[in-house]
Formats: sequence, structure tokens, C-alpha cells
Amino acid sequence: MTDADTLTAALDRAGYHSTAPRRAMAEMVAAREGRFTAEDLLVEARRARRGVGRATIFRSLEIFESLGLVEQVHLPSGEHAYVACERPHHHHVVCKECGRSQEVGDLGITPIARELVEQRTGYLVDSHRIEFFGLYHDCRAATPNQA
Repeated sequence: MTDADTLTAALDRAGYHSTAPRRAMAEMVAAREGRFTAEDLLVEARRARRGVGRATIFRSLEIFESLGLVEQVHLPSGEHAYVACERPHHHHVVCKECGRSQEVGDLGITPIARELVEQRTGYLVDSHRIEFFGLYHDCRAATPNQA
């Protein structure tokens, strides 16, 4: 998992001021295991009295996403969540039950996806996003008929 100092340093390198609310956001994101929503961060910020409001959370998440520090995932339920990222282009597998996530790298999908999509559609593909969902082994073991 990425630590708060790494997130803050990435903000500094990109020219963003290291404000107290942004440092608080970096700490909250770094402390997360698995997926989280903006609402999760807002609840945590209010509970811990971190002085981080809704607008700051959404703006910070946009900045973090633009810098590749978090990635938005679109859950099977239609909801949107985020996962922290430790490296450039990669994919995630997310547990539908507990929300735990893990980076799984590119898996060699990029050249295949580009070639097939470009061949079939004529579009020049310059990026893609693939999300995998399933049950983490602990959740699978705890769910009847899923083991």
C-alpha cells in the first residue's frame, strides 16, 4: 500500500501545495485497504475532525486520480469507488463482498486489447481500463456455495 509521504511527495512534484487538508487526504487514502468511496472519506474526516470538507475530498480525489495515485473503479452495482495505486498502468481485482482490492499488473492485455479493438473498430486506442471482480478467498470460504 502507498504511504501518505509518497502521496504528498507526488503532489509536491506535480506543483500542488501541500496543505493540511491535502495531507489529511493523503493519510486517509494511504490508510485504506481495498476500495473506498468519497463518502467513506467524508465520514472518516468528520469523525476524526480532520477539517476536510466534501469539496476538498472530491477535488483531491480528482487530483490524485490525474496523478495516478488512485484509480476509480466502477463496481458491478453501478457505484463508483476508488483504490490506491502504487504503479503506472495496471488492473485491479476487487472483492464484491468485502471490497478488498489488489493490483494485478497489466497481464499482457494491452497489446491484445489494442490490436483487437483497433482491428475491429478502426479506433486508435491510447488507453483502457479493465476491472476484475470476484470473491476474496476469506469471503469465498465464508459464503456457502462459493468455496
